[in-house]
Amino acid sequence: MIAITKFFSNFPMTTETLEQKKPWEITSEVRNLVEKAIAELDDNYAIDNGIAVHKTAIIEPGVTLKSPVIVSENCFIGANAYFREGVFLDKNVRIGPGCEIKSTIICSNTAIAHFNYIGNSIIGQDVNFEAGAIAANHYNERKSKDIRVKFKGKIINTGVSKFGALVGDGSKIGANAVLSPGTLLEKNTTVKRLELVEQAKE
Repeated sequence: MIAITKFFSNFPMTTETLEQKKPWEITSEVRNLVEKAIAELDDNYAIDNGIAVHKTAIIEPGVTLKSPVIVSENCFIGANAYFREGVFLDKNVRIGPGCEIKSTIICSNTAIAHFNYIGNSIIGQDVNFEAGAIAANHYNERKSKDIRVKFKGKIINTGVSKFGALVGDGSKIGANAVLSPGTLLEKNTTVKRLELVEQAKE
């Protein structure tokens, strides 16, 4: 069992139900999770058509937010960023200009620089993505689209065709690095600039 607590100290959506789910099951359900969380928000959020933005958040011009989305306290979203298919930003998250975030949960105090893509992923707190780093979520080049992950020396078939990365608290992802689909990074992992991480090869 891949426990969320192995990767995250304070997961913002942790419940008994989520702790029993595999990470790729959670990312497959992000849309529903965000919709449910929106219903429980207080009046510090402006909520409109499934988009909830905290009154302290800053959103620059040209940003596209497709519901459901939660942008929490003191978040910053740079110009022309694009969110779709369920996105949750915890407190003090910074998203740089031109980023695309899809079906992803990002924990507190994390910074995603600029021109990054993060798909179907769970990103811990105090994580830093330098410019141009990618968390890919689909194997376009493989005949078998099911994503496999490597955990404790074993290869696990997730049974899903869309799953990006699980990035533990305190990790650092260098500029233009690529996290291949199914990447699992424990807490405080460093990925070098231009590095390709591919843990479970075909």
